[in-house]
Amino acid sequence: MSLIKWNDSFSVNVVKIDQEHKKLFEMINELTDAMKAGHGKDVLGDILNGLISYTASHFQLEEKYFQQVKYPDAAAHKREHVAFVQKVTDFKREFDSGRATVSVNVLQFLGKWLQSHIKGTDQKYSSFLNEKGIK
Repeated sequence: MSLIKWNDSFSVNVVKIDQEHKKLFEMINELTDAMKAGHGKDVLGDILNGLISYTASHFQLEEKYFQQVKYPDAAAHKREHVAFVQKVTDFKREFDSGRATVSVNVLQFLGKWLQSHIKGTDQKYSSFLNEKGIK
């Protein structure tokens, strides 16, 4: 069962970014499924490492587009990216130190952040990028 399901309300109307957002949903839902099966701790380290590397690549793509089109809110958007990576890195440290409740905290954070970031911050750039020819 999925924590969050992709639907068109999450689309930023940029194919590559939407594809990458769908992958992030898959990673979060993989953790959800593992936790429901009682295996959250078994996969959490790998998922956190995957999120750190995948989001770094994904955020670079968004920021490359921002630079190409001189997106006016790029600096604020990038600060959100930096804060996300820091939070996930903090979760990874907690996990590595053996903190028992980190799986639930990670899942809650990721579900809320992904939804609010995509539907809020990311969708703000959608029409701007589209008007500049990035679709």
